[in-house]
Amino acid sequence: MPIHFFCEDVRFKLPGAPGIKKRLLALVKKHRRKTGEVNYIFCSDEYLFELNKAYLNHNTYTDIITFEYSTDQEILSDIYISVDRVKDNARKFNVPFGTEMQRVIVHGMLHLLGYKDKKPSEIKRIRKAEEEWLRRRK
Repeated sequence: MPIHFFCEDVRFKLPGAPGIKKRLLALVKKHRRKTGEVNYIFCSDEYLFELNKAYLNHNTYTDIITFEYSTDQEILSDIYISVDRVKDNARKFNVPFGTEMQRVIVHGMLHLLGYKDKKPSEIKRIRKAEEEWLRRRK
């Protein structure tokens, strides 16, 4: 499968990974795109913080950074996710960790499919797509 899950500096196993991959591929197909190689790399807050500083000149913690290398023909990307930040956000938003992790995973894919999240209207659109993904996860 062209979607892979790796760990960089944390020990983490994504529950339900095969089903998540299958649903991500269906999402890409629904948007009439083709998946090349999409690598999800789970890491710590500190690891992602250093990437954020080095590559984006942001001196902040974040839950996800998406590096896109897509072509007209296929989606190619490395998506880094901080397991620490997702755990904190799950507590903050009072949702199960698995739910928040899946929300962040699909958030990264939605960016690759052209969704933005800078303007209020864009945020509303991407949140709606995330919620639809979460409702269909079973």
